[in-house]
Amino acid sequence: MKAKYINPFLTASMNLFKNYLGVDCTSGAPFLNTDPQNLEEVTGIIGLAGETVGAVVLSFERETAMGVASKMAGKQYFNLSNEVIDIVGELVNIVAGNAKKDLLEFRISISLPGVLVGSGSKIKWPTGVPVITIPFDSDLGPFSVNVSLRVPE
Repeated sequence: MKAKYINPFLTASMNLFKNYLGVDCTSGAPFLNTDPQNLEEVTGIIGLAGETVGAVVLSFERETAMGVASKMAGKQYFNLSNEVIDIVGELVNIVAGNAKKDLLEFRISISLPGVLVGSGSKIKWPTGVPVITIPFDSDLGPFSVNVSLRVPE
């Protein structure tokens, strides 16, 4: 998968943390994920359709998800409440929506976000489409953005 297809998701994620949360984050090197089912405990997912097929997945450790939700809502969360889960869904929606702006040539439609909680959750990734993982670190903890995108050639 070409960097020009991944960079919008990297930029959207960094802007989300900086502009919405006021938190700096740093990205590690994107890599081909050979075990895309190995996700953290709180995972927001949004499907991509149209001329492209794919998914965008934000994956957080429990503590990071609660910290991010606390920062976004302006109040402290101490467990994975429905509010925390809703905020994770909104975060993946923001990332996908902002990345979509840089991929207008593909007329991408995004689905409603969903959130999986638990270490045994499985995602049905698009068949035959690689998953690229971008690891991030922030003051609120580590997280990853996982992108699977089949674009027309």
